[in-house]
Parts: sequence; structure tokens; C-alpha cells
Amino acid sequence: MFGTKRTGSVLCPSCGKLVGVNDEVCLNCGRRRPGMWGLTSVLGRLGRDMGFVQVVIGGCVLLYLLMLAVDTNGIQMGGNIFSIGSPSNQILLRFGASGRFPVFIAGHWWTLLSAGWLHAGLLHIGFNLYWVRILAPETAELYGPARMVILYTISSITGFLLSSAMAFVPIPLLHGADLTVGASAPILGLLGAMVYYGRRSGSRHVGGQAWSYALFMIVFGFFMPGVDNWAHIGGFAGGYLGGMLLDPLHPERGNHQALAAGCLIATAAAVLASLVLPIPLR
Repeated sequence: MFGTKRTGSVLCPSCGKLVGVNDEVCLNCGRRRPGMWGLTSVLGRLGRDMGFVQVVIGGCVLLYLLMLAVDTNGIQMGGNIFSIGSPSNQILLRFGASGRFPVFIAGHWWTLLSAGWLHAGLLHIGFNLYWVRILAPETAELYGPARMVILYTISSITGFLLSSAMAFVPIPLLHGADLTVGASAPILGLLGAMVYYGRRSGSRHVGGQAWSYALFMIVFGFFMPGVDNWAHIGGFAGGYLGGMLLDPLHPERGNHQALAAGCLIATAAAVLASLVLPIPLR
């Protein structure tokens, strides 16, 4: 039914050596059930053909339209250009916005995952999805599709965690965000991973180009109102460190594909948790 492989050999997700689908233990590295009940072939196809860019674009657009539909009276059409078409703060909170208030006061730690799939305006979502469309395939070429998904998820967590924590700093210039959303944190994470790839592989072209993009976005954020630069910085750091942990010079394993699928499931669960367990507003 699911195309699982029941006989023959597969690559062990841990060491990459050939093992029997039904072997209890990998004789090379000792991993138990290295054939993963025949699911390694399914996860391999998922890693190659998951269409992550389409998943992000479709998911972000769907959530944005749902937020607008839930509270049409709360849609903002005035103010600065970035707020045009923005859902109300109440709706952003309901769908899983992150920040000091959701994470540290309300205890909704899962918003570190969900916030990266929400957007606060037409220009906001258009700008971010444009960069996802450019950077995600490039990162997948360097790290593999599954590790790209993992890097995207790690960067969302580190970016929004840093921004939420810095919101306790009383100095205005260093203040983080009480409420924050957007794919820009994981986008900067992809750039951070590409910078590490350039350093690890010696490719000055890849590293230099990624650095220029990252610096442009961070500097741009200092001149535009409402841009969460701490989420950008935290996302970049998370992507760089994630790149170190997921050494791009080593091949992708079945473990990475399984973890990538888990990241997507956890993100969907985070959005659902925000809807089922709304933050009580005072």
C-alpha cells in the first residue's frame, strides 16, 4: 500500500552500508532494525521528491488566507506599507505567533515552530516566499532535501527563541519582539548553512554570496519598521550551527529523511496546538 520494501537490501540509515530489510541489527554499526521495516525506500523517495518549496508556499498562503477569513474586520489596510493586509494580533496569536508573550508568559513554546509559517501582511508574505523559492532549492543541492528541512526547522526555533528572550531587554535598540511571525528567521538560517558550507568546502563563491544576502537582509531590517532583526540573527546562527552538525560533506542518511518528516509533522502539530489551546487574552 505504501510501497514499502519487504525483501532484499537497503542502505543502513546510520552508516550507509548495505543491510537486509529484515535484519535485526546492522553488522557494521550495530543499529537495531536498520531496514526500518522497509520504510527507508519510502523515506528516500520523500527526501528526493517532497517538494518542500511547494509545501512552504502552499502552507503559508493557506494559513494567511485562513487568518484573514476568520477575522475580516481585523484586517489592517493602513499604516506603513508592511502592515497592508495584516491580520489582527489576536488572530496571529490564535494561529501560533511567537514572541515574549506567547513563549515565556503564556508558555506556548511550540510557537517557535508555528510562527515561521505565519505572516503579517501581503508584502511580508510575498517577500519571504520569494526568498524561500530561491534559497531552499540551493540549500537542498548542498545539504540534501531532508537536511534542508531540518535546517529550516532548527533556524525557526533559534530565531524566534532569541527574539523572544531579547524582548526582556529594556534597551529599545536591543529589544526583541513581544509578538513575531514570518519565514525570515528560517530563511536567514538557510543562508547561515550556506555560509558554513562555503567555509567547510572551501567554496568562496557560495559562502561569499550567502554572506552578502544575509548582510543585506539584516542591514535592511534596521531601516524598515516592524522587522525582527533578532529573529534574523538567531535564525542565521541556528542555520550555521545546524550546518556544522549536519556536515554537508557527508552524504544524507535515512535518519535525516525520517527526522525531516518528523519536523514537518511537529510544525503542523504546533499550528494545531495553537488553535486548540488558544492563549487567554486579558
